Amino acid sequence: LLYFSSSSTAVLWTLASLMLVYVSRRSPLFFTLAQQQAASISSPYRFANFSVAAFASVTTTNENDGGSINHNITRIITSFTNHTNRTRRRIRPAFGRDRFMFGHATNTQRANMSTGGTANSQTEDGTTKKNAEYHFDYLVVGAGSGGIASARRAASYGKKVAVVEKARHGGTCVNVGCVPKKVMWNAASISETLHNMKHYGFFGGESVSFHWKFIKEARDRYILRLNGIYANNMANSNITAIKGIASFIHDDDDDNNGSSNTIQVKQQTSTTNNTAQEETTTLTYTADHILLAPGSYPEIPAGEGIKEHCITSDGFFDLDYLPKKAVVVGAGYIAVELAGVLAALGSDTSLVVRKGKALRDFDEMLSDTLDEEMQRQGIAIYRNTSGLRHVRLDDNGLKIVTMKNGERITGVDTVLVATGRKPLVEPLHLNRVGVQQEPTTGHITVNDYSETNVEGVYALGDVCGNVELTPMAIAAGRRLADRLFGPPQYHDAKVSYQNVPTVVFSHPPIGTIGLTESQAVQKYGEQNVKVYRSKFANLYYGPFQVEPHDKPKTAMKMVVAGKEELVVGLHVIGMASDEMLQGFGIAMKMGATKADFDSCVAIHPTASEEFVTLFPWGLSEQETGSRHDPLNGGSPPEPEGV
Repeated sequence: LLYFSSSSTAVLWTLASLMLVYVSRRSPLFFTLAQQQAASISSPYRFANFSVAAFASVTTTNENDGGSINHNITRIITSFTNHTNRTRRRIRPAFGRDRFMFGHATNTQRANMSTGGTANSQTEDGTTKKNAEYHFDYLVVGAGSGGIASARRAASYGKKVAVVEKARHGGTCVNVGCVPKKVMWNAASISETLHNMKHYGFFGGESVSFHWKFIKEARDRYILRLNGIYANNMANSNITAIKGIASFIHDDDDDNNGSSNTIQVKQQTSTTNNTAQEETTTLTYTADHILLAPGSYPEIPAGEGIKEHCITSDGFFDLDYLPKKAVVVGAGYIAVELAGVLAALGSDTSLVVRKGKALRDFDEMLSDTLDEEMQRQGIAIYRNTSGLRHVRLDDNGLKIVTMKNGERITGVDTVLVATGRKPLVEPLHLNRVGVQQEPTTGHITVNDYSETNVEGVYALGDVCGNVELTPMAIAAGRRLADRLFGPPQYHDAKVSYQNVPTVVFSHPPIGTIGLTESQAVQKYGEQNVKVYRSKFANLYYGPFQVEPHDKPKTAMKMVVAGKEELVVGLHVIGMASDEMLQGFGIAMKMGATKADFDSCVAIHPTASEEFVTLFPWGLSEQETGSRHDPLNGGSPPEPEGV
């Protein structure tokens, strides 16, 4: 069955493939033999050309990881048809929700089947195909973390939901943000451990080599797996996935008269002949509620050669090699994170900031301590540059970076610009339905309930510019769906954008929640604010035979306000800061006071114990911010009615 030359045997071949899936899940030996046999087949349809990765995922991925057998079968069939289309184009796939079929479908039929129904469609030449318009209860633009979370919550209430996405599922966080960044941060942390291991009696670290290509390929495979999990979760939630670029319709373009409940999606579909040409098909959808969550993209500053010779934070994950000499431009958390990764892995790294230091909007203790640590790690910091003037190439093809203050850096392999991100709003054509945007940034204007000024149109995540963090978008998306489609107790549901814990994966990492010291003074008055501080070398560095001032420091600050010493700000930089802040964030959200912190016995020896032993311990006003008083040996809370 592995040999066939006509499309009429495709069905038999597919049945054989499904049998192999079933057997290989239960017999890795059979899978191996089948793979070896397939590799020896010269047919353009051979097993090895399209199915090895898919079969491997079936044999190694369990249901809890999102790799259901149905999803992997779909991946096999899709991979199979993609391969045959590239070779002989004998069969054309068309998948519909809850069904699949092979056949010579038209572009519109394929689009309709892939989205679970029909729609008004218009080809590039303006020819309109009149079909019944397809309608959803909830249509989400953007398959990032926030959009998918909102869509799945809405689907859990039995609503008909669709998600439009032009790229891979997971958005910025999964593909070019939090997840791949954390993988590289982990790699950099391992490099630091190898460098430090001699202080614990381990030797030979100098002979360890690092292969950038290896971790890049492993990281990319992991991201692809996450893309599949997101797609699988959507399918399991019975959500229709629509691939393409979404926008609102102008009055003159359609009979819908610019209705705010109508979205058109442009899709690129291959032609039915043997050429490589593609056809643009425009599909029209309506929905009772439309959520805009398309995310953001990196901003590139103006200047000669900057766009041509620099990469962005997105481009960092496309690098195939570790740069020998790198320049990172920017003062935000993305810039310091990537500069720290490059430096720890061995790049000669420089950080270019417009003003005096990086992370200027963070608490001064955090930015100052990080500045010291980056310099100790060998990162050269160019200050008060006012930004880049131009980037040119020398005779060897290396970059010459010139700043607006006249300073230059020569012999640079890679210039990474991380000066900010912009909301991805241009394709939406918001002006067509009158959705308001912030005049200076272009972010969509919303209220506390993620509502825009246009009824039935909502927005959340990076496109709004308010706490641009993945967990924030997920929470906002779920609460929006709860309010729109959930039971009565959720009809006023919303999220709070206050006291959101944040971590910066710099080297060392930073954790912060609440007000900075200066913000607290401005809000409550200097006479009503008190600050508790601590700075120390983590016990990890205790055995290091170096001068005390050369040991990396952990710094902590607690900002309290009022007579009861309500904790309004908590900031930490140092080893394990990223892992210790979550629990303290819960305490702050519940209104914890300094006395509440002191009432919790320390876990010793840890860095986090410092937060519950800040000097002076136990002498604050004995007032609690919790519903249950834990002070002075109070009994633990008990559930009501049990």
